[in-house]
Amino acid sequence: MKDTANIILRTINFMEEHLKDDLKLNDIAKFTGYSKYHLNRIFTETVGCTMHKYIQKRRLTEAAKQLVYTNIPIIEIALEAKYDSQQAFTLAFRQVYLQTP
Repeated sequence: MKDTANIILRTINFMEEHLKDDLKLNDIAKFTGYSKYHLNRIFTETVGCTMHKYIQKRRLTEAAKQLVYTNIPIIEIALEAKYDSQQAFTLAFRQVYLQTP
């Protein structure tokens, strides 16, 4: 269990350090030295969501902070959060926060 906890902690730290990058499951797996299938399985079992969902939620959290504390236009925040459009960002934001940005 301790090995799993260390793997997950390293994985989360890596994802947090690269939230603004174009994160791919293969890159995360390569960093940890585990197959992407095994890593995603133990991540999901331990954290309760897939790595993709974790990254999405964290990016939305950072975007929400920017919406509250800055005057940056929504489209710029959406693009920085790795959404292709303001509409896609708004939909994802609404699903998590139950309101539009």
